[in-house]
Amino acid sequence: MTTTAIRTKPAGSKAANAKELREKPSFLSTGILILGALYCLFPVLWVLAAASKSGTELFSTFTLAPSTHLWDNIVELTAYRDGLFWRWMLNTALYAGVGAIVSTWISALSGYVLAKFDFPGKAGIFKVLLMGVLVPGVILAIPQYLMLAQAGLTNTYWSVLLPQIISPYGIYLARIYAAASVPGDVIEAARTEGAKEMYIFNRIAMPMMLPGLVTIFLFQFVAIWNNFMLPYIMLGDDHLFPITVGLNGLLNQGASAPALYTLVLAGALLSIVPLVIMFLLLQRYWRVDLAAGAVKA
Repeated sequence: MTTTAIRTKPAGSKAANAKELREKPSFLSTGILILGALYCLFPVLWVLAAASKSGTELFSTFTLAPSTHLWDNIVELTAYRDGLFWRWMLNTALYAGVGAIVSTWISALSGYVLAKFDFPGKAGIFKVLLMGVLVPGVILAIPQYLMLAQAGLTNTYWSVLLPQIISPYGIYLARIYAAASVPGDVIEAARTEGAKEMYIFNRIAMPMMLPGLVTIFLFQFVAIWNNFMLPYIMLGDDHLFPITVGLNGLLNQGASAPALYTLVLAGALLSIVPLVIMFLLLQRYWRVDLAAGAVKA
């Protein structure tokens, strides 16, 4: 007598197969992502290559192959008008650093209040906030100039800092994150212990909101660092210029002095470095924020 072994599939085999199918990468989607990444990185790669070329090489060939003149271009850029470029870099760091820190704190406080307090007009304020998110900042630049001109603050550091410390989008993000990450029971317990509201916000709520605040800080820092229209309208003294307006002035002068184009490219390359460093330093908190958001969702 022969016995036939009957093989049975495990009960979870269908689920396992479905999981394997889901985990198989899609070549089409992967290809689209790679093309998108190349499209975004191509200008950066070109700037990296072009900043290393001399003026003759820059206009004679178009290639991504780097040359050997990067350090010479940086030295020449540093010598331009007694180091004016580095003054622009310091100004940009001041505008972006101070502006992003103050804006993040104000966004955190406003979002926390909108998320954890009930008061008349709360819904209306939130709707106005959402409308503010949809308004491009460029539209507000001229009205802000007229207001600050009346106060005598144009062509000063304040004319660039003040308009950028209020971020409707940052307040919106802070409100969402405060509602999800700060338990109401913790706030009530602190109030029962006699803690003041500002103490609760600064010592209890803000540490809980830290990953979300890092995201807000990064968004605001990059937005201020790359801002062109507001300082272009507000400032007339080139010693107050940020890097965007300063390099634009060099670019305009390049029409009559083509040698300045290499300085513009070297400056554009150097202006990217602080942003890269910022993202590398804060990416750990950003990963926590993304993971926390996925769990909360």
